[in-house]
Amino acid sequence: MEYLRTPDDRFERLLDYPFVPHYVDVGGLRMHYVDEGPADAPPVLMLHGEPTWSYLYRHMIPVCAAAGHRVIAPDLIGFGKSDKPTRIDDYSYQSHMDWMLSLLDQLALTRITLVCQDWGSLLGLRLAAENPDRFRAIVVGNGMLPTGDQTVPAAFQLWKNFAIYSPVFPVSRIIDAASFRKLGPDEKRAYEAPFPNRKYKAGARAFPKLVPVTPNDPATRANRTAWESLKQWRKPFLTTFSNGDPITRGGDKYMQEQIPGAKGQPHQTLTGGHFLQEDSPVAFAQAVNQLIATQPSQD
Repeated sequence: MEYLRTPDDRFERLLDYPFVPHYVDVGGLRMHYVDEGPADAPPVLMLHGEPTWSYLYRHMIPVCAAAGHRVIAPDLIGFGKSDKPTRIDDYSYQSHMDWMLSLLDQLALTRITLVCQDWGSLLGLRLAAENPDRFRAIVVGNGMLPTGDQTVPAAFQLWKNFAIYSPVFPVSRIIDAASFRKLGPDEKRAYEAPFPNRKYKAGARAFPKLVPVTPNDPATRANRTAWESLKQWRKPFLTTFSNGDPITRGGDKYMQEQIPGAKGQPHQTLTGGHFLQEDSPVAFAQAVNQLIATQPSQD
């Protein structure tokens, strides 16, 4: 598999991103992750989505680490400081699952509190459903686990078509347009940093078409099976959706109704667009900390 590795100097002096890099090999590819907070504390696994990287969680990582949690924030393959296969066909839903599970195995992560958004939810919810003994709680913000049986929002179909057919793919402008708060020049530079040119963007281009939107999509069967597990999930399950995301709107209510562990939890609606980590990062992080604080020290 041919892949590219973004030069390190692209990531020098990024605004509000002082974290020491860590790496693991997943199937012959180098995956980057942030690892902050006490090494012996139960981990908080923060999974980003499309077309971001762990930079998205830069304001949340310190808040959760300061509360005494070990925070793991990986860059998915194709994003951030992780390696980037150059062909769109090199990426599949299952390959991303395999890469992420390899990370969990190599770091021997258990008692995980999952924090996920966008594609981080498509991967994280599957991981938790398929490996329930490794997870102690789930927090979902603007994310879902689609099975291809739901009506596809018009906003997502427009986004999918754009990703497939647009001759340009301006990552920082995409993130800026889907956030309430306008990004500054240094933040835009940070979001563009992983992608020196279009050859590095195959992973970002691939993601929208991998979302199962029909009953015949390759991931549909596995996601339906995962939902069977989630409908038996009785550990804490919290939603922290935003009030301004046209893509995932209503997904929080569906999960609250379907997942037993969501009953009685202090679900929140935060101010923001699709990227609520940009619009309400402290409130999002505090919701995570508060949920963990209600859990027994040994569970």
